[in-house]
Amino acid sequence: MCGRFVSTTTPPDLAELLRASLWPAAEALAPSWNVAPTDEVASVLERVDRETGELVRQVRSLRWGLVPSWSKDPGSGARMINARVETAAEKPAFRKAFKERRCVIPADGYYEWRPVPAAEGRKGYKQPYYLHRPDGGLLLMAGLYEFWRDRSAPEDADPWLVTCTVLTTEATDAAGRIHDRMPVTLADDALDAWLDPSVTDPAEVRDLLYAPAGDLLVRPVATAVNSVRNDGPQLLEAVADPLPEVTGGHYT
Repeated sequence: MCGRFVSTTTPPDLAELLRASLWPAAEALAPSWNVAPTDEVASVLERVDRETGELVRQVRSLRWGLVPSWSKDPGSGARMINARVETAAEKPAFRKAFKERRCVIPADGYYEWRPVPAAEGRKGYKQPYYLHRPDGGLLLMAGLYEFWRDRSAPEDADPWLVTCTVLTTEATDAAGRIHDRMPVTLADDALDAWLDPSVTDPAEVRDLLYAPAGDLLVRPVATAVNSVRNDGPQLLEAVADPLPEVTGGHYT
């Protein structure tokens, strides 16, 4: 799964890099080295402009944790930060978004944890690892987004909550030594079709997600990342690996 990730590219830079317009609300998003569920995250999606009828690519701020449109309240979002790509097209919470409301959630990398058994004089704990591309480039994590309307909102308040989820698949390469699931990442040449809401055939959509993601580098980091209160580039500093037999020492 993907339960925490790093996002330090500014929304204006994302807009330039991915050829998108920037929604004002997204400009306020600050870099984060410890993005957690229910945080606002920079996401890229395409919507038809109501005035011009043109399809517009946008960098928007979405809340991480998908709330289906039919939910009675938004509380379910914290449990829907991930969606399995193998079943997203059939699950009631995700199937409509899989056809019509797809996005990408750019990330520098993400964290996963492995249990470290108790030893003499030490309790067991979960060791975090940071996974990222060898070239330092962005991971374009495939996501879905959804609109939820708060019908109890005052008339002068915006009743719409827009949320997202990250698609996951079976982990490969270095990621598979840490966790059995990993985020689905898009190849550059699949981005346009993935964001295009006119592509609605589930089989065609799934075919966009099987481009090789390439190997990822794995780095053991301090347990400070376990607390959502901690943030900053120091969270990415490498520490001694307590599980070299798992990672094989292949980390950086």
